[in-house]
Amino acid sequence: MPKPSKRLKKPYIADPSEVIITRDGDSADIDYRDSKVGGVRLQIGPDIMRMSDEEILDRHNQVLLAREKTIADYVHEAVEIPLGRPQVEYSELCDQWVPRGDVLRCVIHDEDGRRAVIEIDDKEFTLEEFGTMLTTFSGWGMRIVFVPEDELAKQPDIVIRAPED
Repeated sequence: MPKPSKRLKKPYIADPSEVIITRDGDSADIDYRDSKVGGVRLQIGPDIMRMSDEEILDRHNQVLLAREKTIADYVHEAVEIPLGRPQVEYSELCDQWVPRGDVLRCVIHDEDGRRAVIEIDDKEFTLEEFGTMLTTFSGWGMRIVFVPEDELAKQPDIVIRAPED
């Protein structure tokens, strides 16, 4: 049985009764009374000394509105690395393998009939190594489409229906 998610809900536009605001130097910590919602540290600067809690909350809500607008205007184009070019590279900065694009063509093998191995660019990754690579996209969503090994470069037709239909 899957574990319940421990991930906090995203901050939302709030009214003063829904948050607790504390100041820390030039920043304000905005904590939601609902413990399932993540808090925010808002860097304001020296003006914070003259601002009321309501003005701080207004600034916080303006940031959230700007974020919503940016998200609404964003058009995502998933970049797929051309065949023959490396899809992953080792990052010294992260000390791990990272995808170079947004699409990974890979083949699933099993080791000893029990352990999955993910092959990308003739490199084999354990599930743990592959999972670590996926953290590069933490906060994003993911769709996995299974295709025959010889059709990795083809965009498959996707039919939406239950398997038993």
